[in-house]
Amino acid sequence: MQFLLYILLYPILFLISILPFRLLYIFSDCVYILVYRIIGYRKKTVRENLALALPHLSEKERLLIEKKSYKHLCDMFLEMIKTMTISVKEIEKRFKFKNIDYYLELEKEGKSIALMCGHYASYEWSISINSQITFDGFAIYKRINNKYFDDLVKKIRSRFKAYLITTKETVPTIESNNEKGVKGLYGFASDQSPQVKQKTYWSNFMGIEVPVYTGAEMLAKKFDMNIMFMKIKKVKRGFYEAELELLTNDAKSVPDYEITEIFLRKVEQQILEAPEFYLWTHKRWKHRNKKPQ
Repeated sequence: MQFLLYILLYPILFLISILPFRLLYIFSDCVYILVYRIIGYRKKTVRENLALALPHLSEKERLLIEKKSYKHLCDMFLEMIKTMTISVKEIEKRFKFKNIDYYLELEKEGKSIALMCGHYASYEWSISINSQITFDGFAIYKRINNKYFDDLVKKIRSRFKAYLITTKETVPTIESNNEKGVKGLYGFASDQSPQVKQKTYWSNFMGIEVPVYTGAEMLAKKFDMNIMFMKIKKVKRGFYEAELELLTNDAKSVPDYEITEIFLRKVEQQILEAPEFYLWTHKRWKHRNKKPQ
């Protein structure tokens, strides 16, 4: 059944991926009408999230953000499909790093790097960094249930020298790389909702107490990695700009959870500057008011 679904959908995805960008975004406008106005995909979740995170805005203002966020979501989804066939030169033209030289200087310290970012703007196209660095690039991701599509995603990322590893594979991969002397850039999108366990760390995110991922910080401490934050800005439709910032080059000396807190504040700042480019469809605040005693 998985294979049948794959062979039925793959030709459609491929045809979408070879569309010129002008036609791709016309198609995205059509997808927006289907997803937002007809299906109403996760509209209730988006409205709840916006009301929770942005209570200072009026209902009219939040509705405008809602519509813009769905348009961006459709653009980003089709841009992800576009990575099937887009050239390295084209993606580098559309996703620029303002200070890649700063990052390359940090590589010279000879320590692996944990790169933290939020689910904001085009976090998917940030894989283009791998064609500009000397370290091996690894992105932590959630495995797709359909193994054929999972393999496809890995194959697409490998075109940009990016290796996908699951959460369970992260520690063994870093340990193995350390033993072999392989320096890596490990990408963590750490702003989403983890499973609630007794030892889960809780913090305020957009003024709401929620469980928080701390894996990037704790692994950086354990394996003595530098930690950077990637701030992505949507310049215009189909064009993005990223700026890299050092959070610490001595993670072990920073008190526990302080780096995670700094990261959360930076994601909040992005959201407040342009909330329409955040991933509001995810149930980020579903565990609020459920902190174990």
